[in-house]
Amino acid sequence: MAIEYAVDTETTGLEVSDGDRIIEISFTEITRDPNPRTFHSYFNPGDQQVNPEAFEVHGLSNEFLADKPSFADTIPAILEFLDETGDEEVSLVIHNAPFDMGFIELECEEAGTPFPKKYKIIDTLKLAIKAFPGSRHSLDALCTRFNIDRTKRTKHGAQVDTELLAAVYLAWFGQKGLELQVSESGEDADEKVTLGAMNTIQVPLDQAAAIANPPAESWAKFFAKPAA
Repeated sequence: MAIEYAVDTETTGLEVSDGDRIIEISFTEITRDPNPRTFHSYFNPGDQQVNPEAFEVHGLSNEFLADKPSFADTIPAILEFLDETGDEEVSLVIHNAPFDMGFIELECEEAGTPFPKKYKIIDTLKLAIKAFPGSRHSLDALCTRFNIDRTKRTKHGAQVDTELLAAVYLAWFGQKGLELQVSESGEDADEKVTLGAMNTIQVPLDQAAAIANPPAESWAKFFAKPAA
């Protein structure tokens, strides 16, 4: 039986190459169970300062993070969380996966513990670009499209964003067993991504409302690269 987690990070800035670091990570199980499995932690980025624009997005300061553990020290707990369900296939559902996975993989490499390749990565940004051409594809836009309430979020945070992404994913695909063909940009072949089966409970898709009331410009202008 497969298990899927919505994953999100907050970082000191945009660029791994500039030394930016992960300062928050969250995993939320995608399930209709009212008590999903979760993992959440903040991290001390060491000498790396939080970019002022990033601070405006997530509100996490170096002062707040000063007494938090390092990412390296938390890697064993993260991997234990992902693997404690036993032999179940684990999928990581991420909105703009190259951004988050780039940071996660580098943090793990620098700690001497390469992030395992066994987890399936599902990029909801890529899926949204294919499914809704000509529309906005941010997490905010998908929340609007699928009538997901995001009023409790005052700033972007990894924990609340994984909760929203999990809700979007369930509204969009249901749970367990749907397969989509996702065209890879710039590649000849299509990538088959198993997304889990459609549940009989469906959330209405109000496309007219989503088009008529697009969300305000979101954090993506700081943290999301334009799609190629």
